Amino acid sequence: MAVSPEFRAFVVESLGRVAPTVTSRGMFGGVGIYSAGIFFAVIDDETLFLKVDDTNRGDYEAIGTGPFRPFGEDKQGMQYYELPADYLEDADRLRPWVEKSIDVARRARKGKKK
Repeated sequence: MAVSPEFRAFVVESLGRVAPTVTSRGMFGGVGIYSAGIFFAVIDDETLFLKVDDTNRGDYEAIGTGPFRPFGEDKQGMQYYELPADYLEDADRLRPWVEKSIDVARRARKGKKK
């Protein structure tokens, strides 16, 4: 569950190249990632997970990654899927994944306010 300060800084810097006002906050042993106040990603155990719903889950499944399972592999996954670390090194490759996840988080946030 640990996240090193170096990996956290790397993720925030990388995401900051493709999204506005990226910030992070420690939570439950991991790190929550926000863009302009919208919670769209989680770092846990040196792995980045981005927010998903039915509009983008298939993108992650197509590249062979799965859901964030903080309570064990035999438990239900959360609505965050792993993004391979090498995507963080290429802003052009990273941008569409981040933009879609921010859109998902924005829609989920609107749904909760109703």
